[in-house]
Amino acid sequence: MAPSKSTVMLTIANLFIPIAILTFASGFFPYKPFLPGLAEYEALGFGLGAPPKAPFDKVIFMVVDALRSDFVFSDESGFTFTQSLISNGAAMPFTAHATSPTITMPRVKAITTGSIPSFLDVILNFAESDTTSSLAAQDTWLAQMKAKGSGKLVMYGDDTWLKLFPDTFDRADGTSSFFVADFTEVDNNVTRHVPEELRNDDWNTMVLHYLGMDHIGHKAGPRSPNMLPKQKEMDGLVQQMYTAIESQNHLTNTLLIICGDHGMNDAGNHGGSAPGETSPALVFMSPKLKKISAGLESPIAPSDEFQFYDTIEQSDIAPTLAALLGFPVPRNNLGNFIRNFLPFWSSGNDQLHILLANAKQILNVITAAHPASLFGEKSSQDCQKPSSDIEKLGCDWKLITAQLEARSHKKSGHSDSLHEDLINWSRHAQTIMSSAASNYDMTKLYTGQAIAMISTVLAVFTAAPVLGKSPLFALITLLYSIMMFASSYVEEEHNFWYWAASGWITVLIFKTAKSSLTTSFSCVVVLAGLRFTRRWNQTGQKFAGEPDIARTFLAEHTTFLWALVFAMYMWNCYSLSSTGFPHLPRSIAKGVAQFLAVMATAFKVAFTHEDAPELLDWTASKVAELTTGFSLVNRARGVFIGIGLALAQTIGAEYLSAVRRHRFTSTRTIHNLLTLLLMTQSRATNIPLLMIFSAQFHLLFNLDLNLTEVSITSLVFQYMSFFAFGGTNSISSVDLASAYDARNWTGPIFWTSATTMMLLRLRAGGEKNVFLKYIALQTVFAATGLVFIMAACTVLRTHLFIWTVFSPKYLYSMAWSIGQHIGMNIGLGSLLFSLGAY
Repeated sequence: MAPSKSTVMLTIANLFIPIAILTFASGFFPYKPFLPGLAEYEALGFGLGAPPKAPFDKVIFMVVDALRSDFVFSDESGFTFTQSLISNGAAMPFTAHATSPTITMPRVKAITTGSIPSFLDVILNFAESDTTSSLAAQDTWLAQMKAKGSGKLVMYGDDTWLKLFPDTFDRADGTSSFFVADFTEVDNNVTRHVPEELRNDDWNTMVLHYLGMDHIGHKAGPRSPNMLPKQKEMDGLVQQMYTAIESQNHLTNTLLIICGDHGMNDAGNHGGSAPGETSPALVFMSPKLKKISAGLESPIAPSDEFQFYDTIEQSDIAPTLAALLGFPVPRNNLGNFIRNFLPFWSSGNDQLHILLANAKQILNVITAAHPASLFGEKSSQDCQKPSSDIEKLGCDWKLITAQLEARSHKKSGHSDSLHEDLINWSRHAQTIMSSAASNYDMTKLYTGQAIAMISTVLAVFTAAPVLGKSPLFALITLLYSIMMFASSYVEEEHNFWYWAASGWITVLIFKTAKSSLTTSFSCVVVLAGLRFTRRWNQTGQKFAGEPDIARTFLAEHTTFLWALVFAMYMWNCYSLSSTGFPHLPRSIAKGVAQFLAVMATAFKVAFTHEDAPELLDWTASKVAELTTGFSLVNRARGVFIGIGLALAQTIGAEYLSAVRRHRFTSTRTIHNLLTLLLMTQSRATNIPLLMIFSAQFHLLFNLDLNLTEVSITSLVFQYMSFFAFGGTNSISSVDLASAYDARNWTGPIFWTSATTMMLLRLRAGGEKNVFLKYIALQTVFAATGLVFIMAACTVLRTHLFIWTVFSPKYLYSMAWSIGQHIGMNIGLGSLLFSLGAY
């Protein structure tokens, strides 16, 4: 039978959604142009002579992933040896401001090139096999150290460095950054190379990137009991390397640097722009530093939130290393030489040479994007009233040039005011170029929006018969879409969905009260459940890290936690035992259900024992002890294989059955198996949320909801559950605790399956084309929201929060539209619906 016109239109509408997304993204997240080739020393003129001699010839660059400033500098820190070096002048400490996005790949790019990375690196950071983000063709301080030819380059740790710098390191051993349940081996695999490399004298650069601290943060947050021991472990490594520098002749001129690529928020995540995420520590260490520093108090209290000592930009590391190690400033650098190190050179000419070389290199980057004539002596702009920041920069540069000319004629050695002018000019240039709008492709932006609008129109035409009966659905869609233009509403979007869900259930209470008080009471219970879900995980920006049920109450009342967890597994077991596996004899069906429940429960207890042992109570600890001797990997495989075989048996038996009498029961079995899988993949503290959702689904399923009511319920509960599980519109809320297991979307996936069950009940009641109409409504919402998000990103592309709020929201809209809407609502939903309907 040929598909209907509505089906064709709806199919085209959904095909246009990913096309629109990718078209817009290619114009919104372009790679920024860069100056090719390696920088070389150039004559600066003005009588400054050759580049000054560098005080160091080797560098140990130790990155501790997610090393927040207070982890090193506060009185609660485990870095006691590092603090002693700060006190006696052998170390210079800084807070190195990391611009958003605060994730590893763009931060490493900023540290090594001195430039501002593209926001597209957010996506590339999660692509384990990506090689397109390589810095092989760009100038970096690593490339400059290799070009010096004074020694080999070695690297141990996060394999991001190997992807960014292919064929750069002579010796390397990479570790994956996504197995975040591992706090120990991932760092031991780095440390085991350190003693041998300290004895070797054939290298000039050693990069170490430790991941354990970041993994602890993702798993249990910055207050984890594992955090202080990890800090002490890292401090012990600093002591080992510093002692070697002091005692071994071939390391005398070695500079030791420890830094974080980013920090972490109170939940232990990163990617956004919260103070904790953008404030990693940075410490330069060497006995030579005692010549220019008398020492600083350590530990100290922060002057502001996570701000300790002087604050610099992470991009300032590149030009600072250029002077300290003796190579030209990388060509695409926007960083500024850290002035605290100027006393290494007693000559005013040497100091001026360093600052001027840095400024002229930044000028080269500016003139690649703006007319060089603005910075020439014969420029015609009015310096009394410059019309733009760039013109002001050009005028200031002409004044500096005039001062340099005058100084060279006078042969003066006094350069203090010129030093300040160069430092201020470079800092101003850095600010302007860092905040400048990206190189947007406006044609692609408008084309993407046009395609999304066509998708919306097609979806509206398809859904018109049911959309006209549901003004509330249209209102939710409109309010959500308009909200995309306000940064605060985007950051606090969870409030919209909590209120929308509560408001919707309140509407159902009044509707059902007219016919049945019992049914109305069911809605009241659902509403009470929403109150708990709202407080389960504090999310958003304003109250992130505040006390909540999951991280505060349940973490302190572990017996109650495990009572809820075991109760949920027992409920799931009962559901499968009583009505599941309809094609098996009841006794075998019960045995299968109990076997799966025991395996899944034992795995969850064992995994929590390894992952967050502080969450185990006495009973759970005993269960963990009973199952020792089996590897965690084999247990996980056993659970997944068991659930997979159960799914295969249920689906296969239903399709092979001559008379399909158990279609609905088979679909219900799949829903329960999916719930068991989602429980297995969730954090222990979030499993009780699935109990609340299951209870809400059971109550809502027994209501006499029509198609539009089911569609609204599905929409608001999918979004509400995403935020209830701790999701936000910030990259920092992406839960990497088990890498790619979709735990960030547990709630929406559950409600996709639950919605299919409600749609099958409507179909059994005689309503036609229920799934097509449901998908039409969901497509209207997805496409309309996408249009408005694209419009907001286009209109606000020069907004202060474009990269910290609106760009992450666009990335999330990609996940919602392609992953959840097309993948789950259409893909998974159609599979479940077809099994239960035919």
